Amino acid sequence: MPTAPPSRPSSLTERRKAATELEIARTAAALFAERGAAVTAEDIARAAGVAPRTFYRYFRTKEDAVAPLLTGGVRDWAGGLAELAAREPELPLGEVLERAAREALTPADARAEEALEWTRGLLHAMQDNPALRAVWHRAHHESELALIDVLARTTTAGPLEVRLTAAAADGALRAAVEVWAAGESTETPAELAARALRTLAAGLPWLTERRA
Repeated sequence: MPTAPPSRPSSLTERRKAATELEIARTAAALFAERGAAVTAEDIARAAGVAPRTFYRYFRTKEDAVAPLLTGGVRDWAGGLAELAAREPELPLGEVLERAAREALTPADARAEEALEWTRGLLHAMQDNPALRAVWHRAHHESELALIDVLARTTTAGPLEVRLTAAAADGALRAAVEVWAAGESTETPAELAARALRTLAAGLPWLTERRA
């Protein structure tokens, strides 16, 4: 049954809500990166220019406030992968994954560079904050589910191979960012992710086969 298109005021309201949510998320990430677990929900609300009551309308806890930034990265990674796979159907899946990862982890502008630095700070803060770690792992679980959906439409591999690839690819990106954030390598997150995915491709033969 068709539904009526949303009215302009409703659309504007939704855009404003999304903008407020993202601003709170950016503020939370910056504060966690700077102060760690000492940050409070009230600190985040004050720095974002909203009342604590408004903060709690959007987020249940202070740690939940960073989720939109992390899940936004998930959407970019899965969306870039789907677009590249459709544009170059003969490219082996391993190369598609590597190129999409490089693009997702290479900042396109100053704001993206800043967001990557916030991620580094968040990963440092997570060491003493289990609730913040839970948000990070939840974002990666969503990433894995998004990859399963994309991979199922871009390869003829079976369900087991698709799920294994999604889990391995998400794990590769997570490991790359965590190694970079810990200062355990001089490579960029994009370089680390590409190397990790090439290592995966060497052990998962369907990643090196032509798809069309």
